[in-house]
Amino acid sequence: MIPFTYDRATDVAGAVEFLREHDGARLIAGGTNLVDHMKLGVADPTALLDISRLPLDGITENPDGSLRLGGTARNADTAAHPLVRHRYPVLSRALLSGASPQLRNLATNAGNLLQRTRCVYFQDVTTPCNKRTPGSGCSAIGGYTRYHAILGASDACVATHPSDMAVALTALDARVVVQGPDGEREVAILDLYRLPGEHPERDTVLEPHDVIVAVDVPPPLPHSTSTYRKVRDRASYAFALVSVAAEVSMDGDVIGEARIALGGVAHKPWRAERAESVVRGQRPSAELFAAAADAELGDARALDGNEFKVPLARRTLVATLRELSTR
Repeated sequence: MIPFTYDRATDVAGAVEFLREHDGARLIAGGTNLVDHMKLGVADPTALLDISRLPLDGITENPDGSLRLGGTARNADTAAHPLVRHRYPVLSRALLSGASPQLRNLATNAGNLLQRTRCVYFQDVTTPCNKRTPGSGCSAIGGYTRYHAILGASDACVATHPSDMAVALTALDARVVVQGPDGEREVAILDLYRLPGEHPERDTVLEPHDVIVAVDVPPPLPHSTSTYRKVRDRASYAFALVSVAAEVSMDGDVIGEARIALGGVAHKPWRAERAESVVRGQRPSAELFAAAADAELGDARALDGNEFKVPLARRTLVATLRELSTR
């Protein structure tokens, strides 16, 4: 049994102060990821601060037309919100493709973004894992790699980020609103996550005393459509082998702008900037989309056991762009 103290936050400032005063403390709201890790022995917080009752569960429109998603708003409520469904189908579909209805009814937006890898070695405390115990080694290299990275990995870690929501928000250029000891700030979601490098134990750039209070999603691109395509081993309750989130804006018969992100392929949601530059200003065609996929995946490095991910990512990206450009 893990001994820990428990308390409830009454405001965000108090939550930040609690984290400062309690070394090893963690925030909990839905608890769908943290509680699992406590049961497995992966996480052993000294204190839990419940923030589920803070007034951070709203979904509102900002004066500039962007949409603010509250940090403790439930995934199910976010996916079903009329403004999300109408303006950002890519986000609604990404959320609905994750976990199960029961978990989506409990999981929060902030918790979704901060969930940790589902690498089987990370979750097995009997195996070496640099993400769990820095310097111990990476059991996935030379091990079971079906779900592991083909982009941006390192000799220290080949794990992938599990969140579908984060992939969609990366394609939408969302910004994460964070409150810390020095007040409130915004972090572009593209900059929130880290590649593993030599320190895979650090998933994000957040500091231990930071609290995610909201996510701001900018207005959709003019004349755009968006979608989320997820390839997985079974139809529900499975993490992505490969996923693609994309928003495409047509300017007549050419692609005016495109925003694309890949999931299931890297330690963070992977912004496909090379593919975006290839298709921008061009007439849609099978050849163009194939060239965009090849440009993005040119640096892919498969492991023994996940070689299939490279052609799978290529086909999924091509299919998604074809779907959006012909609507």
